[in-house]
Amino acid sequence: MGQKILVGPLLGIESDTGYTVCFTTEPGVSDAEVNFNGHSVTAQAVGTTARSTFWRAEYTETVHTSAQQIYYHINLQGQQAGNRHRQTEWRFYVPAEAEQPRIAYASCNGFSSADLANKTEDPYGLWRTMRERHDTEPYSLLVLGGDQLYADEMWATLSTLKQWGKLSRRDKIKSRFTKTMARQVTRFYDDLYRSRWHDADMAYLFACVPSIMMWDDHDIFDGWGSFPDDLQQCEVFQGIFAIARDHFELYQIRSRHNRSLLNPTAQHFAFGLRFRNYHILALDNRGERTLEQVMSPQQWQDIIQYLNNLPDSGHLLVLSAVPVVYRDFSFSESVLDITPWEEELTDDLKDHWRAKEHQGERARLIMRLLDNHSRRQGKTLILSGDVHIGCLGVINDRRAGSQRIHQVVSSGIVHPAPSRIAWLGIMAVTNDCKEYLNEDETIEVSMLQPYHADKYLRTRNYVQLHEGSDDKLWVNWICDSRDKPVYPLA
Repeated sequence: MGQKILVGPLLGIESDTGYTVCFTTEPGVSDAEVNFNGHSVTAQAVGTTARSTFWRAEYTETVHTSAQQIYYHINLQGQQAGNRHRQTEWRFYVPAEAEQPRIAYASCNGFSSADLANKTEDPYGLWRTMRERHDTEPYSLLVLGGDQLYADEMWATLSTLKQWGKLSRRDKIKSRFTKTMARQVTRFYDDLYRSRWHDADMAYLFACVPSIMMWDDHDIFDGWGSFPDDLQQCEVFQGIFAIARDHFELYQIRSRHNRSLLNPTAQHFAFGLRFRNYHILALDNRGERTLEQVMSPQQWQDIIQYLNNLPDSGHLLVLSAVPVVYRDFSFSESVLDITPWEEELTDDLKDHWRAKEHQGERARLIMRLLDNHSRRQGKTLILSGDVHIGCLGVINDRRAGSQRIHQVVSSGIVHPAPSRIAWLGIMAVTNDCKEYLNEDETIEVSMLQPYHADKYLRTRNYVQLHEGSDDKLWVNWICDSRDKPVYPLA
């Protein structure tokens, strides 16, 4: 065998018929193509990392009356190439025109510390479960909602950042982002994608199920966007962010050539696409986040335009990395705002949509989604992760009849849930009382309890979505415990 695929293949989707295959190779490779069912497509070099070239190929598969299996392989320098698992051919499932596709959703694909990873038994077990289910009843789409990897260990492993971390707050802010720092950070992110996406079952699913991805803080580093402005804007933080952003754009967005981006010239990565009877809108809640805003005016403008242009039919899936409907942290936040510990706990509290600085923007998002839902014949479902548990929320709008928007939280597929003691602490300083968004209390936000489970799923999990013959959208949390939570969205 000649040249090898270093990372990938990464199978993506950008429209109902538009698929992509991306991968990295050694820099010396100058010719790459992807063969789909005997039809060759030239791959384009669309970027580079510290030690590789990133390639992208586009493929169109029209919608058929019967399901299709698409086989593909990759040729490098005219020879069929294999990946790090010695696989040389892959296939993916294209559902029939009238078929209800199976969709998987997951988040938090990693560990926030090496100690936690070492203490976790069978860390990638749910990826193996997903692969077994896919081989029996194939998934047509894999949606990944944030923290596809965890970059936090850079602060403990990179010598320049360890030294910077010992400085006073004042000196940190004045420090330059040196060439040595940039070189180390660039190499770190390159190694991170290579190592964290190496698991055999995960790599198989990334190659055989079309995926879409939106980032959260750990794809950059913990708490990004919720730091005080002087730290957020300092040269070192901004230098790290720029490198993390470049790698995210290649590996997860699959380059600025992505045809589903709402605005390819903007700074944000929000995107939208249609897949069969689903409209999928991914919100970029990290790229432009500050203590005062979650999304920039430009992103809001692009999102509103997207929602206004949606047809009056089809379900809407909205990706919000941090839950829009969740427990209320406002009391804890108000107490910590006047204590010496406020800065250390910023990313735990200020990250939430219900933080006081973000409440107005959250209400704006909810009202926009309700307005869109009222004119569209279909369900609206928010998909979220981040909090390392699974749960279900609902927004009830009784202003004119009754309509509901649901939110499913699935987290994490690899990261463990909080310990029992940690969860008791969270419960003690938060609440899940009903919330009302308007004066006459006709818009009510609350948490629901899935069937066959507690209200909060303190176990690793991912979600399977499938619309049944009863026209209900069935939500199944696939857990690494004995729990089998399920909820039908009518």
